[in-house]
Amino acid sequence: MRVRSTALVVLSALLLAGCNDSQSPPTAGPSTVPSSSVPLPPKTTAQPTTTPTSTPTETPSAPSCLDAKLADLTLRQRAAQLIMTGMSANGMTSAQRSIIQKQKPGGVLLLGAGGSLAHTRTATAAATTAATVDGIRPLVAADQEGGQVQRLKGSGFTRIPSATVQGTWTSDKLTARATQWANQLKQAGVNTNLTPVADVVPASLKKQNAPIGQLDREFGNTSAEVGPKVQAFVHGMTAGGVITSVKHFPGIGKVKGNTDFSANVFDNVTVRGDDDLQPFADGIEAGSELVMVSTVTYTKIDPKNRAAFSSTVIEGMIRGDLGYGGVVITDDVGAAANVAKVPAGQRATRVIAAGGDIVINGAADLTATMVNALVVKAQQDKKFAAQLDQSVRRVLALKQKHGLVAC
Repeated sequence: MRVRSTALVVLSALLLAGCNDSQSPPTAGPSTVPSSSVPLPPKTTAQPTTTPTSTPTETPSAPSCLDAKLADLTLRQRAAQLIMTGMSANGMTSAQRSIIQKQKPGGVLLLGAGGSLAHTRTATAAATTAATVDGIRPLVAADQEGGQVQRLKGSGFTRIPSATVQGTWTSDKLTARATQWANQLKQAGVNTNLTPVADVVPASLKKQNAPIGQLDREFGNTSAEVGPKVQAFVHGMTAGGVITSVKHFPGIGKVKGNTDFSANVFDNVTVRGDDDLQPFADGIEAGSELVMVSTVTYTKIDPKNRAAFSSTVIEGMIRGDLGYGGVVITDDVGAAANVAKVPAGQRATRVIAAGGDIVINGAADLTATMVNALVVKAQQDKKFAAQLDQSVRRVLALKQKHGLVAC
């Protein structure tokens, strides 16, 4: 990848025992070794100033807001912060309301076609009230890409053109338009937009690529075309105060099946350090605060696990190769056909065990099952409990940055 330094970074796969998928993928080819990428900014530590006294004593520092919140939350409440539950974009159904009020998921995802901006604002306000726990409000998310993937398009929302059209604009124009779209989302009570699509679809595969190419969701056909538009979109959304998520790492531009509707979706081409991972690095560099990982199995990267369940993909590539320390979110593992044969509770625990942070669950009725599984696993496994708390801290830090944590 062109942003990588020349020094090679060799990362071993951290596969967890007993967490392999039961799929039988095609024989994998040799993996390639990645090079380093997009380093995190160096951490600076402020040195405290003290006034010496004749009898100096050590004064314990006050706990941070996040420390206090973590201490206040029960294990079950912490686990729930890692689930993003699907709800109707038109407003919670009675069943969804009951689930969200009881389980208090850390996020809600608007699904289906929504109504006007004013109607959406009422719906998101009700969901926010239902999900808030101990002054911690939920992430309220939508897929507001444009073209065939725009959840909110009633009165008050601009009809957004497809990414293939957006890709023909100048970066300045795309940033300006994305800022306008972000302002509408904020007015509607949506604080998270699960886009932009950073997947690269080669021109030769466009007609065969069901999840992206056939729906005109790609900014271009090469990483050089896609990367700058991903950055422009992120810049615009950020200017409007909306969280973004580059997706679907490590790319679904070379697959045929759509994981929402098809099982056993494989990528037999993409390798670790692939040039087409560049737009994800570009999105992170631009300030995207979420990285969404797909549920495809990449046979040349980790043939035994879907990406969302793979420590090689999440810890090795996203956190290691890309140097990303923020929140990792999954593609849907609730209603998606590609994970239907995996027990619902295991879908959640395997994401967290692999290093992920937020589990998107499009099937609201699976929320309690997933939360229960996280709780039981944490009670039985100290290492997992530590991973769970680390993920909750990352999620709360993101929420605090956006004013969703009351201290």
